[in-house]
Amino acid sequence: MKENLTVLFGLLGGLALFLYGMNSMSEALQKAAGEKMKKILGFLTKNPIMGALAGALVTAILQSSSATTVMVIGFVSAGLMGLPQAISVIFGANIGTTMTAQLIAFKISDYIFPIIFIGFIINFLSKKEKIKSLGMVVFSFGLLFEGIEIMSSVMKPLASSPIFTDLMAKVSDIPVLGILLGLTMTLVVQSSSATIAVLQSFASQALPDGVTSIIGLTGAIPILLGDNIGTTITALLASIGQSRNAKRTAVAHSVFNISGSIVFAFFISQFATFIRFISPRGAEVDVISRQIANAHTFFNVTCTLVWLPLIPIMVKIVKFIIPEAKPSAVSAHAIRTTFLDNRMLNQPTAALFLVSEEIEHLSGSIILLIEKMSFALTGKAALPAKKITDGKKASRLSIKAAAKAQNKSQSTDGFSETSTSFDQLYSECKFIQTSIINYISEMFSSGSLSQEQSEEASGLLAVINDMDRLTDRCHDIVSSAASVAQNGKTFSSDAQDELNECMQAAEKMFRYSFSMLHNNSIGDPSKIAKARKKMRRSVRQFSKAHLARVRAGKCSESMTKIYSEMLYNLDRIGDNCVGIFEEALDNVKLIDKESMGIS
Repeated sequence: MKENLTVLFGLLGGLALFLYGMNSMSEALQKAAGEKMKKILGFLTKNPIMGALAGALVTAILQSSSATTVMVIGFVSAGLMGLPQAISVIFGANIGTTMTAQLIAFKISDYIFPIIFIGFIINFLSKKEKIKSLGMVVFSFGLLFEGIEIMSSVMKPLASSPIFTDLMAKVSDIPVLGILLGLTMTLVVQSSSATIAVLQSFASQALPDGVTSIIGLTGAIPILLGDNIGTTITALLASIGQSRNAKRTAVAHSVFNISGSIVFAFFISQFATFIRFISPRGAEVDVISRQIANAHTFFNVTCTLVWLPLIPIMVKIVKFIIPEAKPSAVSAHAIRTTFLDNRMLNQPTAALFLVSEEIEHLSGSIILLIEKMSFALTGKAALPAKKITDGKKASRLSIKAAAKAQNKSQSTDGFSETSTSFDQLYSECKFIQTSIINYISEMFSSGSLSQEQSEEASGLLAVINDMDRLTDRCHDIVSSAASVAQNGKTFSSDAQDELNECMQAAEKMFRYSFSMLHNNSIGDPSKIAKARKKMRRSVRQFSKAHLARVRAGKCSESMTKIYSEMLYNLDRIGDNCVGIFEEALDNVKLIDKESMGIS
């Protein structure tokens, strides 16, 4: 009983050390790689072959197909990747994950503790985040192999247990039992790499003759096939609550592995003979770990080569399994964000893209807010959304969003109706701004951001803060106009023209400043400086003109304070626009598909 407990706890402890090392290494590699992952993802738009290569490369780097699969599902949900692209990456991820088994097949037991020590020293002494992450990679790599060594040592007594050897003989003779065993193991552990590592460690135990493996390659292959089926559960779990295409990506992963396992299950004997032929020669117990690794690699490479040209068929299969949803009625008055998704918080690349998309969408609402402010003050129709002529790249989405919102808004004749329309839009803007700020804060608290990503998030946070203050200035101006209307007073036509001129200038400044947040946009500091100087000069000039009208009896003296406050807020809007432009000059950019190399 005591020996059984020792084996059980040793196996669980070694497995825990292996999983911790693998997960830590994956997280550290993601932080060390940082923005290089974006460049790798740029391959995805080329063709299915490049997508598979990118999937294999990312998974080989992260040492986890689950991490890649979850990342891909996140990108699909975020709209960064289409279904055919995602499927090709999933195919490649299945190849990349075999690198873990290939590494495990190397005998490096004599170097484990030096590796752990070197990794610890690098991580402990380094001040730079990337170097610390690399140190953690080395440290975790050592822990991973130490876990394997522990599992191997505690499983040695099993080779001499008649009960266990009889059980393994049954598994070897009945492939279905082996597949079910592998499937169950992976379902429990949630990592095919871990269960294959256990399989390699166990298969390396010798029978009493000291040469023959306790299970043999023919017995190991069905378990290996079951491991490949079980690993798809991670993707299916990750797709819960995601978009339909994300669910389809997970289902494609399952179809890929299940179909391949079923076919290979009919040719286990021939498959084992082929693997022995291409693997190193020697005593079975010495080479079986490499044979299992080679079988794992060959299985996934073959399945990928077969399915790659059939991606259109795979797309049809997953769309049949998960059909399009029927459109559901959504309240027109519900305030919500358009792009933010809390499920992406642990995937910084996708999360930053969603934040950028939401900020882009918000800019259209702010443009419309300025136009409604103009209508509230002057009673004149809001200016149509114009194309940005300044800068190399126009804010196409903000123009589209503003035009769409303007088409949905109803025309009004009275100030009270206009004010109500403005207040609704203001509430929406404030809700979205608060949501973005909270979303970025949660990204920081998740601890998944690299140094470079933290700087990007901080820059976007500064931009949204300027947009938030600009929105408040618009609200203050309309509130002042409302107080004038409530008192039964109106501004003179000259005052209305002056305010309208300042608001048009503010809108133009905002459009120009925001356009500079796009990649490849090169701003002209002198241009925004001139616009800011002109705005300030106009505010002073209009303030003096108002006092002159008061002296001439053309305007009421009681309107001076409110008019001055409006001019002051318009002046401050100019400062907010300059703030956005300065962030752009400081290399703050919206994350888009183009900047990630994805078309």
